Amino acid sequence: MNRAALPRIGLLALIWGSAFLWIKLADQGFSPVEVTLARLATGAAVLFAVMLVRRDKIPRSPRLWASIAVAALFANAVPYLLFALAEQTVSSSTAGIINATTPLWTMILALAVRHQQRITGWQAAGLAVGFVGAVLIFSPWQAASELFSAGGLECLAAAVSYAVSYVYMDRFLARRGIGAIVLSACQLGAAAVMLAIALTVSGVRTPHVTTQDIAALAVLGIVGTGFAYVLNYQIITSHGATAASMVTYLLPVAAIVLGVLVLSEAVTPAMLAGIALVLAGVALTRRRQPRR
Repeated sequence: MNRAALPRIGLLALIWGSAFLWIKLADQGFSPVEVTLARLATGAAVLFAVMLVRRDKIPRSPRLWASIAVAALFANAVPYLLFALAEQTVSSSTAGIINATTPLWTMILALAVRHQQRITGWQAAGLAVGFVGAVLIFSPWQAASELFSAGGLECLAAAVSYAVSYVYMDRFLARRGIGAIVLSACQLGAAAVMLAIALTVSGVRTPHVTTQDIAALAVLGIVGTGFAYVLNYQIITSHGATAASMVTYLLPVAAIVLGVLVLSEAVTPAMLAGIALVLAGVALTRRRQPRR
């Protein structure tokens, strides 16, 4: 991997890893629906501003917009809302750790729907190692295991939703010749519309917010959603998808460190061992079989 990519990858990992911290802080003053809507709307506004500067055109195909809406549902609206709900009861570091299981669910789903036709020996080993890691993370033998809490299940459902979105976007959106910024802006905009509808159904409560709550929400939307998408696009364009995928390995580390330092959250040795195995499993699934 080109060393020039490392500073950008480290910055993106810090931004996306810190998103769990900002969600936790924003949850103190806003409802989960409000947090998710503000995040999506702010991120979309940033990207549409970038499109305006670049003079990119908004797609007009109804069929394309239908695909974007499906991607927005599973990649943004559902998982963002689930994490905002979950972090009312679980720690931000736990949410980040469970999120690290996403690549494993993606691999399993891709095989199940035959988006990926076969599995290599390395991939099988990676899935097995990752499964052991997931068991350690959840520690089902403990009576107070977060696996059996509503928040833990919401985080798990969010990770699976991300997996659905990756397979769907790879099959229906990734190779249509449309720029990543355009797709990301439209996707965030569509998800924001969904959350606006959800907010009208759930209702707006009387806000009791502090400056910290508003600042956390602003950082989450502008930096953690909008700017992060642009930075990710720059990494893919300049250094390739392989370099960009390294961010996946660093997100839980950033989430754990920030959760411990800022919120004084506890992390058990079993959770650390579990995340190490999950990341090792992901690394194994990405290894290539040697040619004979």
